Amino acid sequence: MLGTGSPEALEVTEAARESEWRYPSFVAELFMGRLRTDLVFPYPDQDEADRRIGDEFIARLGAFLKADVDPDEIDRTGEVPASVIQGLARLGCFGMKIPQGYGGLGLSQTNYNRVISLLGSYCGSTTVWLSAHQSIGAPQPLMLFGTEEQKRQYLPRLAQGTISAFALTEAGVGSDPANMLTTARPTEDGEAYLLNGEKLWCTNGPVAEIVVVMARTPSVTIHGKERQQITAFIVERSMPGFEVVHRCDFMGLKGIQNGVLRFTNVRVPKANILFGPGLGLKLALVTLNAGRIAIPAACVGTAKRCLQISRRWAKERKQWGGPIGKHEAVATKVGEMAATTFAMDAMVWLASALVDRKTVDIRLEAALAKLVCSEACWRLVDESVQIRGGRGYETATSLRARGEAPDPLERIMRDARINLIIEGTSQIMRLFIAREALDTHMRRVSVLLDPAQAPLKKAGAAMVAFCRYAAWYPKQWLSWGWWPVHERFGPRLAGHMRFVERASHLLARTLFHSAVRHQTRLAYRQQLLGRLVDVGGDLFAMTAACSKAHALVQLQPSEESPLELADLFCRLATRRVHAALRALRHNDDRRSYRTAQDVLAGRFEWLEKGIL
Repeated sequence: MLGTGSPEALEVTEAARESEWRYPSFVAELFMGRLRTDLVFPYPDQDEADRRIGDEFIARLGAFLKADVDPDEIDRTGEVPASVIQGLARLGCFGMKIPQGYGGLGLSQTNYNRVISLLGSYCGSTTVWLSAHQSIGAPQPLMLFGTEEQKRQYLPRLAQGTISAFALTEAGVGSDPANMLTTARPTEDGEAYLLNGEKLWCTNGPVAEIVVVMARTPSVTIHGKERQQITAFIVERSMPGFEVVHRCDFMGLKGIQNGVLRFTNVRVPKANILFGPGLGLKLALVTLNAGRIAIPAACVGTAKRCLQISRRWAKERKQWGGPIGKHEAVATKVGEMAATTFAMDAMVWLASALVDRKTVDIRLEAALAKLVCSEACWRLVDESVQIRGGRGYETATSLRARGEAPDPLERIMRDARINLIIEGTSQIMRLFIAREALDTHMRRVSVLLDPAQAPLKKAGAAMVAFCRYAAWYPKQWLSWGWWPVHERFGPRLAGHMRFVERASHLLARTLFHSAVRHQTRLAYRQQLLGRLVDVGGDLFAMTAACSKAHALVQLQPSEESPLELADLFCRLATRRVHAALRALRHNDDRRSYRTAQDVLAGRFEWLEKGIL
C-alpha cells in the first residue's frame, strides 16, 4: 500500500495484498483509460425472487423497529435494551449473511445492504450492532476462510445471536501492522498458542462471545530475509485470560458496545487459527474489502432520511413571504442533495449487484463507494442541519417536549461522522485505491525499480514494458470519445458518458505520467494521488447514475425524473473533476506542507495564546 510508513510496514502490507485480479473490475479498467460499460450496463436489476425475499424480511424488520426500537432513548441511555437484541436475534438479523445450511438466512449482498440502508435511516447504533457482527465480525472471515469444521462449530451459534467482533486495532497501531504488539507464542507441546496483548476500539468487543483476534506469531525466513507473521485466531470469551478492560464512549453511536480487550496468556488451540499462520493481515484486508460495502449502504439510508426531512421543512417553513424552498439559497441545496442521494443509491446497488454476480472484482468499487458515499453523506447531513436551522441543532427529545416534529438531525450528525473514519479513514482509502489503481503499472515496472534485480532481467522487463506501453499509451490520446459513442444512453445522458470516457483517458495518462515522473517517490505525493482518486470516484458515480437512470426510464418511459437527477449530478461532478485536474498543476501543497512542519516545530505557538 502507498504511504509514508516504514519500509518494513510497507513490505508487510504489500505481501498481504490480493496480488491477482481473478475477475475484471470496472474501476480498475477506468483508471487504465478503458471504459468497460459492458460491466455496468444495462444496470443490474435484482432478481424478482430475491427481491421478494428482501421485501418480506424488510417488512418484518421495519415493523419490529417501529414498535420496539426507540433510537433517541438508545442515544440518551447509551444502551440497546436486551429485549431489542433478543428480538433482532429471533428475526434472524445476526445471521443475515450466513448460509441457510449453517442456520442463517443466506441473504444476497443486495438484500443485506437493503437491510443496512433501512437501519441506517433509523438508528445508527442498531446498524452498527448488526453490521459490525456480520460485515467485519466473525461470520465474514469464517465464511471466506474457515475450515468446514470451524464453520460448523461457530456459524450456527453466530446465526442464532451469539455476538462476534473483530480485533485488529491497538493503541499504537492503526494502519501500520508492523508495530502490532499483541503476540501469540506456540506452547511447548505445539498444540496451542498463548495470546498476550491489548486491542482498542473493538466494536461489539465488550459483549462479544467470539472474537477474531490478530496477533504476531514467530517470524519466518523467506529467501534469507526475516518476515513478520500476523495470524488470525478465533478466541472465545470463556477462555481464561480474556478481559474487557474498558467500554469506550464516543461523540455519536452512543448505544454501541466498543471497547478495550486484554488478553493475558489466553490459551488458544492451534485448531482456532483462521486461514493459516501468517495470513492474518491478508484475511483482514480481504474481509474489509468484502464487508466495506455495508458502510455506503448505511450512508444511503441516512442520506434519504436527511433528504426527506429537508424536503418537508423546505415546503413547510415560510420566511420572507413564502416557503424557504422557493428561495434559491435553500432550493439549490435541496436539489443538489437529491441528485447526490440518487448517485449514492446508484453506486451502492450497482456494487451490491456486482458482489452477487461473483464475476467482477469489486475491491475498488467497494472502496470508492465507501469513500464517496461517506463523504457525500456527511455533506448532506451538514446541509440538512443548516436547512433546519436551530431545529437541526436541537435534540429530538427537546423538540418533542415542546410539541415540534422530533427530527433527529442532531443525533444523525453525531452518528454520521464516524463513517469517514471506520474501516479505513478517507486518507487511507485514497492511498489504498491509488495503490490498487496503480497495480497494473507496478506489475509491469516492479523489476525495473528493484535494485536487487540483475541487469539482464531488467533489460528483458524493459523490453516487455516498452512493447505494452507502445500499444497502450497512444490509445489514451487517440481514442474516439465523441458522437455517436454512448448514444444508447439517450440525448440527456450520452454527453455525460462521453465526458466520462474522455476523462478516463486523461486520468490514465495523468496517473502514468505521475508514476514515470515520481517513481518510488510517488508514495509521498498523497495530495496528488488523492485528487486522482477523487476524479475516479466521480467518474464511477457518474457512470452508475447514468446507468441507473437509463434503466428506470426504460421501465417507465413517461417518468423523466431519474434523468433529471442523473443530469444534475453529472453536471456537478464534471465541475469537481475539472477542479481536481486543475489543482494537479496549480496548488499550494508544498507551501502547506512546509508551513505544517513549522507548526509542528513550534514556530507558531504564539498563535495559540489567549486560550485556556
